[in-house]
Amino acid sequence: MKLLYKLLRQDPGSREGAVVTVSALNILVNLISAAVKVVIGMAVSSIAIVSEGVNNATDSATSLITIVGTKLSAKHPTEKHPFGFGRIEYLTSLLIAVLILFTGAELMESSIKLIFEPQEMSISYVTMAIIAVSAILKLLLGTFTIKEGKRVDSSSLVALGTECRSDSVVSVITLVTALVFLVFRVNLDAYAGIIMALIVLKAGLEVLKETLSDLLGQSGEKELAQELYRIIRAEPLVLNAADMMLHNYGPDAYSGSVNVEIDHSKTVGEVYAALHELQLRIMHEKHITMVFGIYAVDKDHQEIRQLREQVAAFVREQEHVTSYHALYIHPNGRDIYVDLVVDYDLANWDALRREFTDYMAARYPEKHLELVIETNYV
Repeated sequence: MKLLYKLLRQDPGSREGAVVTVSALNILVNLISAAVKVVIGMAVSSIAIVSEGVNNATDSATSLITIVGTKLSAKHPTEKHPFGFGRIEYLTSLLIAVLILFTGAELMESSIKLIFEPQEMSISYVTMAIIAVSAILKLLLGTFTIKEGKRVDSSSLVALGTECRSDSVVSVITLVTALVFLVFRVNLDAYAGIIMALIVLKAGLEVLKETLSDLLGQSGEKELAQELYRIIRAEPLVLNAADMMLHNYGPDAYSGSVNVEIDHSKTVGEVYAALHELQLRIMHEKHITMVFGIYAVDKDHQEIRQLREQVAAFVREQEHVTSYHALYIHPNGRDIYVDLVVDYDLANWDALRREFTDYMAARYPEKHLELVIETNYV
């Protein structure tokens, strides 16, 4: 791999370098396999081996698509696309998923036809040996590609490796079918083809599901969110942080927002200095543009401390309420503001709102409650 990185002039430490180099490795292995299989297949007059070779050659196109998609996604932002082109990589994964599904559908169609129009199998031990080597090679290459894809967070590499590993399973089934035919003279080719098609279709649907989730905007990475919360809450001026949103514009391109609780006695200058330092630190360490919203909190006031105890007691008794924040009494002394965070299993938000409103009214009948119920975004 080191030699390949050097020949391609790619940086081993960069994400783009890893995706391009691993994709190039797939192209190289597939083209060599294709050439060997086509030559041997023609020499021994085996259509099966020649077909395997052609299949390897077409697999190279998928790897080339991955490289092109990665290069395009690395383009600098423009006026029309200020967040860059990172999501092109998701479109690359989507195209690979479609190709996998198309291959599975074709295989299913030909296998079903073969049930009604059976053909004599032409197989030999030479063919089986070549298919066996191909299966092992594809399995190793697919496993390595998926591993690298997960390491650098590349959905297109994972899709490429999934396709490669599916090919190895197909080759194993082909091998077993051929062995059964040679030993028992029983032709299971059509039925094995249906099983192969289902495996390929399953792999394609998995890639498609994951890619569509990325395109539609799935929840941000929890590990990343937890690390960001740790960094933000470590700032002495920040009493608490909540409501974090992470917007994904590509595998390694995020922008985000978060609300922080600040003691209301702090000056604008003090708050600015602390939050600006946090912004720069998060940008430098995590490459995320973070925007801060501010909740003013009077943490030392006796009434506030008692209010916190009352709200905390309510939260502890609720199965689906995970936490609360933004607790604040307006300077007019009448309005209470608070946000309750609930999990996704809570079915009746209105019932919770009524219950908490009645709970607070019984304890603070002279005050007006402004309640926000929300879920964690990440």
